[in-house]
Amino acid sequence: MADLYETLGVTRDASGDEIKRAYRKLARELHPDINPDPQVQERFKEVTAAYDVLSDPQKRQQYDMGGSSFGGGFNGGFNGGFGFGDIMDAFFGQGTSNRGPRSRARAGQDALIRVEITLEEACFGAKRDLDVESAVLCEKCSGTGCQEGTSPATCGICKGRGETQQVTRSILGQVMTSRPCAACQGFGTTIASPCRECHGDGRVRSRQTINVKIPGGVETGNRIQLSGRGEVGPGGGPAGDLYVEIVQSEHEFLVRDGDTLHLTLSIPFSAATLGTKAKIQTLDGEEEVEIKAGTQSGAKISLKNKGMNRLRGAGRGDLIVHVEVTTPTKLNREQEELIKKFASLRGEDGDSATVKADDGSIMNKLRGAFRF
Repeated sequence: MADLYETLGVTRDASGDEIKRAYRKLARELHPDINPDPQVQERFKEVTAAYDVLSDPQKRQQYDMGGSSFGGGFNGGFNGGFGFGDIMDAFFGQGTSNRGPRSRARAGQDALIRVEITLEEACFGAKRDLDVESAVLCEKCSGTGCQEGTSPATCGICKGRGETQQVTRSILGQVMTSRPCAACQGFGTTIASPCRECHGDGRVRSRQTINVKIPGGVETGNRIQLSGRGEVGPGGGPAGDLYVEIVQSEHEFLVRDGDTLHLTLSIPFSAATLGTKAKIQTLDGEEEVEIKAGTQSGAKISLKNKGMNRLRGAGRGDLIVHVEVTTPTKLNREQEELIKKFASLRGEDGDSATVKADDGSIMNKLRGAFRF
């Protein structure tokens, strides 16, 4: 008779888990449903018989002490503690020992709601009262699903086990299979008098108002998690979470880029030439911006800490003012003569136009747009 440890490919000091893992591996390879070869079937019987002994502490101890009564094969079926649970354990990772009545109270689902906010609210934060419809605990039955004064009764079919068993014969002998009880859906209990409010589900649909605090610095796509404010589970199970997704609306003249804000300021040709001071609206109110004499179109003026609050970390971003110099298009005769006189005084004429060397801005952008 072959050594049972060698049959399973384990050492004599192998733990119970190591023996089980070895059997699982061999059972997957040698099971008759996978490999119908008669020699392989005989090998499968030997492996199963070895596992039947070594998985039982008492039989293993007797075998280690020199007993040989466990090596005789199947003798028409499975012996001792080996049954369908071990077969299921080998192929699916769990057997019938982990089964039983399942709880009626199950976890609820998460919920998602989108909230639109302004740029000001995104910067400084806000509070919102949200009207949300979701599944809530049935107050009539407190989640039991039963009418008042009643409770779930033990299932008469499975006797509270939540599963039924059936013995069938196969080439391996008698095999016991288990499946969820059809009468109680695996709960082990039945509700004879379901609650009229929730119809036995333990929850009802209802609208509720939830207060949400939106922190400063959020942007479109950010989500705020409210634990336990989602859907209550069947049977009054624990509620899921509610996620509030932020959607920031566009501002009239401010453009956001992360923590930085951008604003375009148009000034006349004369103001750009002589210099001036202009007032602009920011998220903090009115601010004065100095336009230096000779400012060119495209110039940038940075206002520190006038941008967006940072969601993670202290401080704020900047507000970048982009200067746009407007050129007059309609001139009367007097204005036209003055411009000509101005150009003459500066020595400017139609031949004064020159090709400027690449300054690394416009041309680089054009190159980047057409680069493959």
